[in-house]
Amino acid sequence: MTNIPETGRTPRVQIRLVIIQVLVFSLLLTLGGRLWYLQIRQGHEYAHAARSNHVQRVVQPAVRGSILDARGVPIADNETRLVVSASRTELMRIKDRGKAVLTRLAGVLGMNPQDVMDKIRLCDSKTPKPCWNGSPYQPIPVTLEATTQQALTIRERPEDFPGITAEPTAVRRYPAPGGARTAQVLGYLSPVTDDEIQKAKDSDSPHLRSDQVGRSGIERTYDKQLRGKAQVTSYEVDNLGRVMGQTQSDPGVAGSTLVTSIDARVQAVAEYELAQAMKTVRNETDKITGRKYEADSGAVVVMETKTGRVVAMASQPDYDPNAWVGGISGQDYARLTSKNSNYPLLNRAIQGQAPAGSIFKVVSASAAVRAGYPFDNKYNCSSSYSLGSRSFANFESKGHGPITLGDALKFSCNTVFYALGHKEWQRDGGLSPKKDAHDWFYRTAREFGLGSETGIDLPNEVTGRIPDRHWKKSFWEANKDAWCREGKKGGTYVQQIAYENCLEGNQLKAFDSINFAIGQGDVLVTPIQMAAIYGAISNGGTLYHPIVGKASIGPDGTVEEVKPKVHAKLPVDAKTVADLDKGLQSVVEPGGTAAWRFGGWPQDKITMHAKTGTAQVYGKQTTSWLATYTDDFTIVMTISQAGTGSGASGPAVRNIYNAMYGLTMEGKPTGKALLPKPEAKLPTVQPDGTIQAPEVKPYVPPTKEELTPGLAGPPAPPRHLQD
Repeated sequence: MTNIPETGRTPRVQIRLVIIQVLVFSLLLTLGGRLWYLQIRQGHEYAHAARSNHVQRVVQPAVRGSILDARGVPIADNETRLVVSASRTELMRIKDRGKAVLTRLAGVLGMNPQDVMDKIRLCDSKTPKPCWNGSPYQPIPVTLEATTQQALTIRERPEDFPGITAEPTAVRRYPAPGGARTAQVLGYLSPVTDDEIQKAKDSDSPHLRSDQVGRSGIERTYDKQLRGKAQVTSYEVDNLGRVMGQTQSDPGVAGSTLVTSIDARVQAVAEYELAQAMKTVRNETDKITGRKYEADSGAVVVMETKTGRVVAMASQPDYDPNAWVGGISGQDYARLTSKNSNYPLLNRAIQGQAPAGSIFKVVSASAAVRAGYPFDNKYNCSSSYSLGSRSFANFESKGHGPITLGDALKFSCNTVFYALGHKEWQRDGGLSPKKDAHDWFYRTAREFGLGSETGIDLPNEVTGRIPDRHWKKSFWEANKDAWCREGKKGGTYVQQIAYENCLEGNQLKAFDSINFAIGQGDVLVTPIQMAAIYGAISNGGTLYHPIVGKASIGPDGTVEEVKPKVHAKLPVDAKTVADLDKGLQSVVEPGGTAAWRFGGWPQDKITMHAKTGTAQVYGKQTTSWLATYTDDFTIVMTISQAGTGSGASGPAVRNIYNAMYGLTMEGKPTGKALLPKPEAKLPTVQPDGTIQAPEVKPYVPPTKEELTPGLAGPPAPPRHLQD
């Protein structure tokens, strides 16, 4: 065997090793160079691309909960509509960014192509509406009202409409059962704003960009319960908008159903009768101005006396809340917010302020008793009351001689309260108030709940105004400069008033307290405040927070009741409450100012109480007020620039009671009572979560033949019986 020397193989091995080393070094050099190129030279571009691979959330909004009346009738619910939507992500991948597709879609829907394109553009600070404020990764609604044929056309030609869907979707609806719009009570929805998203970011109910939120009414108050929880699916998306995969899915929860204390049948009656009363009085001539009454606005509240639950609440002018569904048009929005339409979005039952007129006298009578004037003592009801060179007349300048405070309510005698208000002003020190001044009239008004919110579960309630010494001073400080500029001694009436206010507008003068005692001057109240007060007199002295919500029923059937809450007790004893009750009962009995409107009422079976009021407002016609109650219900109505209390509001209030109790004008039962007693039970929820709603028939107003002679058209009684 031949041995090969080891040294003979060494050169070849070394050459191979060198070659391998060179290759390895070259590979390492190439790899290093590539890494340098990717990380250093192109690093910022790839970092940007990596950041563009992120997670996007697609939101499927929860079905908003229905709003029901006390018997389970839907007054706000959802209906299935054919909704055509566009996927912005898919359209942006097309060469022309979807312009041709959207143009074809506009042709099918009968819309302007530019309008369709505007709907899917994204909102920012520079983009005017319409635009999309939600996520660009979810379908954007183009129309909520597609026809079946339009939907079929889109679905049968997917090649012509990439990124376009036509699907049945739940959309908010306000069905107005029996004609009851309940507009201002319900409110409306609109898309959430960026500010609202930021504010709610750390709360237990954060907003999503796709959310529709309540803007007013109970849609706003109970928005959290009604909105539910949206289903959110997270996708990983690259910088081209391509979905890389699903990362997470949070299931949604449907919104709860809200049961209210509103009775749709009574609501329909209240809305109709208020509107009809305003229409009727516009045909009558105001004897003071010689013009037809304007009757430009009004409100009515029907409330349970023992709980504060609101059975009906109407405000005029009103509107159709369906105008907001799917986005309100510019024309409709301008109409709802314009001065010419007199702002129908306002709920005048809680936002309308006016002097109370004579319905305020229950407060003044209570204040007088607290100040030491016995209810049953005799007080002179003269035809006028003099203060220096000024004379304050009784209504129609009629006197009744010495009468009790109960009779002062019955006849609505101004001069009795003028004198009491003046005496208390003097006892408190007049222009130089005592340090321990009782201010019984102003103090009592505040303790009756006036000058502050009632706490009703509706947004934007106003407080009204009690013009006591503190208010006079603060109001003078805020307006002094303007008064001093505009005022002129011996000038026009307005200039003279401004001149006097400039000099001494911070003083509570005698005539301020005289006017205050009959609910005039600078005092302002709301219908809901007065309904709470008269309800408290009816129930024995308990002021309740008025309330609309009654119960929330979750999608799993759990029920959370909204309990009535006591606000306060009237600041008078039980005897005074009973005296007030008796005096208000006499108002509807012979000789009382409301008797001519309640002729034939079955007083022995359903005791009626009332107080009429006619408030004077500078530069306007008088405002009509009528406050009434039985053992179970309180009804307060007011109509601006409509004349006297019983004259304008009387027929409407009587018709509402007749419908509720099922009575003819002669007081005979019709067998068709809508609500003789408050609704105590909640609607029955079926095992599948649905509620069997009873039918609500449209309200049929009484005919002229059904009205009594005292209401149908014979001459009205003297004006001193109409205050």
